[in-house]
Amino acid sequence: MTDSPPRKLIIAIDGPAGAGKSTIASRLARKLAYVNLESGAMYRALALKAIENDISFDDEAALDSLAHNSRIKIEPTLGGNRVTLDSRDVTQRVRETDVSEAASRVSVHPRVRAWMVARQRELGINGGVVMEGRDIGTKVFPDADVKIFLDADPVIREQRRIQQQHSRGASAESMAAELRERDRRDRTRANSPLKAAPDAVVLDSTSLSEDEVLQRVEALVEKKLAEN
Repeated sequence: MTDSPPRKLIIAIDGPAGAGKSTIASRLARKLAYVNLESGAMYRALALKAIENDISFDDEAALDSLAHNSRIKIEPTLGGNRVTLDSRDVTQRVRETDVSEAASRVSVHPRVRAWMVARQRELGINGGVVMEGRDIGTKVFPDADVKIFLDADPVIREQRRIQQQHSRGASAESMAAELRERDRRDRTRANSPLKAAPDAVVLDSTSLSEDEVLQRVEALVEKKLAEN
């Protein structure tokens, strides 16, 4: 009798912008041979479509209709996730500042979030996924095997975002202001506000290197795998 393969986990990593979620999720997924599902990339793809169709970010009904008529896919590749919108590769475009800002506004609407949550659950229901976002452990997968809330001091997060975005031409002042506004919207929205799930492990990355954060996350995953 052979041992059955270990059950593949659902790992949720939440937290504010600039805390390091995307990097840690990507590295962890590669190490585990899991799929890295970026919920933010899905919102950015929808926001891009709204920009291209001149739809107001405040028009919930129009955005909901747009979502239901969109095909958004996250496809893992050796070089990172490929994002497609209606079969068009938008991987680079959705990383740009205007799309990220639009995604933050689009994501506040309950009907948009309900559509996204349904798609995200479909993608991750069978496990073997590392999903990062702002409501994965509280809303998308409240029964996730491992829940992590990755945070950092706001000043440090601003500095990290400025370092990441400088090559794109935005000023430090505008990037810091945009991050503070995203924080405000994420934490105060009525539907699925940004917060740690009651059973999430909160990791403060303020004084930790990327490798140190990854080591702590890996330890949590290894502990959960040992329990199965």
